[in-house]
Amino acid sequence: MGSAADDKKSLPPPGILNRNSVWLAGIGWASAMIHNAINHRPPVKSGVHRQFLLTTIGWFLGYHLTKHENYTYAKLDRDMNEYVKLHPEKFQPKEKKTFAEIVEPFHPVR
Repeated sequence: MGSAADDKKSLPPPGILNRNSVWLAGIGWASAMIHNAINHRPPVKSGVHRQFLLTTIGWFLGYHLTKHENYTYAKLDRDMNEYVKLHPEKFQPKEKKTFAEIVEPFHPVR
């Protein structure tokens, strides 16, 4: 088995637009806005470089958080599938039932 770094490299990279990147970029931008408001500066107009910097940092952290999340879930899925392959007696296929066998018969009350 390879190291964790090799396992992470084998996964496809997450998309640039993902929920963690968007949320953390928004939090970075909002923190710059709040900082401007606390210091009694026009929130949107002043400190544009700080807004851009904090948004970029949030985006970067969100992207790498998503990469780590994908690796963690892939590792859990791999371990679970390996367990299922090693213990097939615990995972027998269930018998197929029709919908009529599952639902009780319907008797309308009039």
